[in-house]
Amino acid sequence: MSSGSPIQIPSRLPLLLTHEGVLLPGSTMRTSVDSARNLQLVRSRLLKGTSLQSTILGVIPNTPDPASDAQDLPPLHRIGTAALAVQVVGSNWPKPHYTLLVTGLCRFQIVQVLKEKPYPVAQVEQLDRLEEFPSALQTREELGELSEQFYKYAVQLVEMLDMSVPAVAKLRRLLDSLPREALPDILTSIIRTSNKEKLQILDAVSLEDRFKATIPLLVRQIEGLKLLQKTRKHKQDDEKRVIAIRPMRRVTHVPGALEEEEEEEEDSDDVVLLERKVRTSSMPEPARRVCLKEVKRLKKMPQSMPEYALTRNYLELMVELPWNKSTTDRLDIRAARVLLDNDHYAMEKLKKRVLEYLAVRQLKNNLKGPILCFVGPPGVGKTSVGRSVAKTLGREFHRIALGGVCDQSDIRGHRRTYVGSMPGRIINGLKTVGVNNPVFLLDEVDKLGKSLQGDPAAALLEVLDPEQNHNFTDHYLNVAFDLSQVLFIATANTTATIPAALLDRMEVIQVPGYTQEEKIEIAHRHLIPKQLDQHGLTPQQLQIPPATTLGIITRYTREAGVRSLDRKLGAICRAVAVKVAEGQHRGAKLERTDALEAEGGRERSEDVEPQPIGDSGAAGLALPPEMPILIDLHALKDILGPPMYEMEVSERLSQPGVAIGLAWTPLGGELMFVEASRMDGEGQLTLTGQLGDVMKESAHLAISWLRSNAKKYHLTNASGSFDLLDNTDIHLHFPAGAVTKDGPSAGVTIVTCLASLFSGRLVRSDVAMTGEITLRGLVLPL
Repeated sequence: MSSGSPIQIPSRLPLLLTHEGVLLPGSTMRTSVDSARNLQLVRSRLLKGTSLQSTILGVIPNTPDPASDAQDLPPLHRIGTAALAVQVVGSNWPKPHYTLLVTGLCRFQIVQVLKEKPYPVAQVEQLDRLEEFPSALQTREELGELSEQFYKYAVQLVEMLDMSVPAVAKLRRLLDSLPREALPDILTSIIRTSNKEKLQILDAVSLEDRFKATIPLLVRQIEGLKLLQKTRKHKQDDEKRVIAIRPMRRVTHVPGALEEEEEEEEDSDDVVLLERKVRTSSMPEPARRVCLKEVKRLKKMPQSMPEYALTRNYLELMVELPWNKSTTDRLDIRAARVLLDNDHYAMEKLKKRVLEYLAVRQLKNNLKGPILCFVGPPGVGKTSVGRSVAKTLGREFHRIALGGVCDQSDIRGHRRTYVGSMPGRIINGLKTVGVNNPVFLLDEVDKLGKSLQGDPAAALLEVLDPEQNHNFTDHYLNVAFDLSQVLFIATANTTATIPAALLDRMEVIQVPGYTQEEKIEIAHRHLIPKQLDQHGLTPQQLQIPPATTLGIITRYTREAGVRSLDRKLGAICRAVAVKVAEGQHRGAKLERTDALEAEGGRERSEDVEPQPIGDSGAAGLALPPEMPILIDLHALKDILGPPMYEMEVSERLSQPGVAIGLAWTPLGGELMFVEASRMDGEGQLTLTGQLGDVMKESAHLAISWLRSNAKKYHLTNASGSFDLLDNTDIHLHFPAGAVTKDGPSAGVTIVTCLASLFSGRLVRSDVAMTGEITLRGLVLPL
C-alpha cells in the first residue's frame, strides 16, 4: 500500500476466536492458539500462505471457551478487529500450540458466516476508513472540541510518567505525529483498563462515542498516578523526619504538648511493646539486663540499618524462650509401667531405668534430668522408646537428628556478629516446645562429623554434662540458660565412634537385638495391627498365624531389629489388599501356584491352624460371607518369593573341622563359619578369606596353643605325631571370601575348629562362640 492510500481489507476474512484479551486498531497483542479451529487456521493460512492478504485475519474477542473443540460454532461478537499476523511461534510442550503476534488495522462488522469448518470464514464490512499516514493536523471540525480535550489529557498523562524511559519518550512523540482519530484506540490499549472497558471502546464505531468513552478512562488513570506520587512523597518525608527528629527528641526537653505527642508516638511504637514484654517476662535478672541494654540501643538505631532487624529478632527470641515455664511430671509408677509395657515388648533394662527415674523424682522433686544413651543395632526401637518416655512422663518431646552434623554452630549457635546468625538446635528446640523440661532425643550421636567449622561432639560436652548444663551458654543468646531439667536421651549404633569425653558424660544403656520369640510377640502385638490399619484391612480379612511369622523371621529376615519384618508384613498386606480389592477374598487362604494345583489333590496345611477349606474349587461351596485369608508357608512363598536364608548350620557341621563364630557389628550380629583342613606338607599354615592382621594373629595364637597342649588333649596329626605341624600343612578358611573380616574375638572359634579337625569329633551345630584367647588358653571377656 502506498503512502496516503486508505487501508483496505478483503471482504472475506478467516476468523481467529480469542478469549484472553481485546485487540484494538493500532495496538499489538500476543495471543495463544491451542483450540482445533484456531490451530487449523494458523496451519492453513499463516504457515502455508505467501501473500500479504493471507496474513490478514479477523480477530473476534470475548468468545466463550475458544479452547473447546465443540462441533457447533459459539456465538460470535458482532464487531472485530482486522489484524496483520506479524510473528508465529510454535511449541509442542505441554501440548501443541502457537503464539501469534498480531497488530490491529481497523474495525469490521460480520455480515454473514460463510463456513464453520475447518476454521470459520465470514463476509465482513469494513467500519474504519482511515488513511495510513495522514497529516498530524487532520481533524474533523465537529469533533474539534472533544479531540482537543482528549489530546490535553493524553499529554498530561504522558508527562506524569518518567521521560527518561525510552518507551515513554517515544509515546510522547507519537502523540504529535499520529492522527487524533487513532489516539483513543492506542491509549486505551496502553493504560490500565479491563477487557469489558476495551470491548466498549471496540464497539464505539463513531469517533464521537469513542472520544466520550475514552476520556473518563484517561482521567481515572491520571488521578491514580497523582495519588501514587502523593503517597511516595509522604513516605519519603516520613523517613527523613524519623532520621532528623528522633535524635532531637532525645536531647530536647520541651514541656507540655511536645512531651504528650512523644508519649503517644512511643505507645504506638513496636519497640516500646517489645520493652514492655521484656520487663514483664520471667527471664532471670542477668538476661533481662542484657535485653534492656539491647532495647536501649534499638531506640537509638534507624530502622534502615541491617542491625536493627537482627537486634529485634534477638529480643523477640529472648521473650519467647521458656525461662521458667515447665510441665508437671506424671509420677504414677504403676500407670507408667502399664504404658511402657503396652508400647514396647521386652526392653526390660530400659523400662527399669525409666521407672527408677520416676521413683526418685517422686521422692525428691529437684532431681536433675539424667543423660541416657541407648546403644543398639538399628530397628530395635531406640527412638520410639524415647517418644514413649516423654508420653509416660507427660512431657513435651523434641527430636534432634545429629547424623552428618559437622558444624559446632549447629549445637551452640552463631555469634550475632555474623550475617544470618541464628541460635543452635538446642535453644531452637526449647523455643519450639515452649517448656524448659522437655525430653530431647539426640538421634544418631555416633554419626557426628568434624570439619573446619569445629567439632560438634565437643560442643555437646557442655549440653550433656550434668555439672555444666545448668548454665549452658548459646553463642547467639550470650546469656546462660538452664538445661538441667531437660531429660536428654541420645541414641547410637556403636560407642566406638563416640568421643571418650562425650561418652563419659552419658549413662550408656545397651539395647540388645530381639530373640525369635520376642519378634513373634512384637509382630502380633504391634506390627501386624499397624500394617492392617495402614492397608485398610481388618483381622476378619487377613490372619497371619505365629508359625507363619516365625517362617518370615527365620527364612526372610536376618536382623537384630524388626524393620525388615515390618516391611515383609507390609508386602503380605499389599498382596492381600489386591485380592480383596478384586473381590477374590471369598476363601480360606490364598491359592497355591499353578504348579501345586497341577499336582492336584486337596489343599492341606500341616503348618497352620485352623485347617483351610477344600481345594481350589471350594469357592463354589456355600462359604460364610467373610472368611479370612489365612497366610500359610505356601502363600508366603507365593508372596515373598523363595526363602533368602535357609537353616544351613546342621548340614555344614556334618564333618570335623568346622565351627561357628559370632561376629558383632553396629548393625547387629552375624554368623561366621570357620573351616579347616589338613594335608601332607612341611608344617605351613595357610589363611584365606580376606582376613585382617588381628584375625591372622588369632589363628597363629590358636595353632600355638593347640601344639603346646596336644598331648594333654590327645590331639595327633595324620602320622600319629603329637606335633600337629609335623609333615602336615593346615589350611584355615573363612567363607564369604569377598567380605573383609577382622576383629578381636575369633580366637576361641579357631581353636575349636582346629581341635575338631585333629580330634575327629564334630562341633555341636546349636552352639556359636565368640571371644579372644590368650597364649595360656584363657578366653578374654567381651
